[in-house]
Amino acid sequence: METIRGKVSREITFDELTERLAKYNEVSIDLGAGDGRFVLRMAEQHKDTFFIGIDSCRENLRVNSRTKLPNALFVIASAQALPCELNGVASHVSINFPWGSLIESLLNDDACLLNGILRVTRPRATMEIHLNADALATAGWDLHRGADQIEGTLNAAGWQTASRSDLDADALRAIPTTWAKRLAFGRDPRAVRLCFQK
Repeated sequence: METIRGKVSREITFDELTERLAKYNEVSIDLGAGDGRFVLRMAEQHKDTFFIGIDSCRENLRVNSRTKLPNALFVIASAQALPCELNGVASHVSINFPWGSLIESLLNDDACLLNGILRVTRPRATMEIHLNADALATAGWDLHRGADQIEGTLNAAGWQTASRSDLDADALRAIPTTWAKRLAFGRDPRAVRLCFQK
C-alpha cells in the first residue's frame, strides 16, 4: 500500500500497518481526502483514534502530509480500488464534499466503491457524508434529489440511515476542511449531511 509524506512516497506492509493501528480502538478512513486538512485536524483533536486519509492525487496531499502525527497516515489510492491492507480496519468512514469520479460513483451505484467500503469497514461501522449543491449540480442533480439518490444507493448496499440534515454556512464553517470553508463563504453554501450505520 502506497503512503505519502511530503514529496516522499513509501510502501507500507500489512504487518507495519497492523503495528501502527494496534494502540487504537477506533480507526477512521477519509475517502477523497483532498489536501488532507480534515485528517490532520481530526487527528489533533482525537488522539485516541487513528485517521487514514485516502486520495488518488498525490499533489493534493503533499503539503499537509508533511506534518507527522502518530495517529495519522495518508494513502495514495483510488476510492474505487481500496488497498486490501485496509480490509476490516475502519470503525468510521467520512466522505467530505465529493466531486468528480467519487460523487459519480456514489450517484451511480458503483459496485467497486460500495463493495470496497463494505470490505474495509468493521461490523457496526458508521459513515458520514457531506454533499454540496454545486458538486451535485455539476453531476446533473439538485442538492436534495442527489442526496436522496446517494442515500438510497447506500441503504441498498446495507447502510442504514442514522440521520440526515441540511447545513447552512455556519454549519459548514464548523467542518474542518478547506473545501467547507470555501463553500461557507461562496455563492451557494447549501449542503447536506448524511449519517449511516452498517
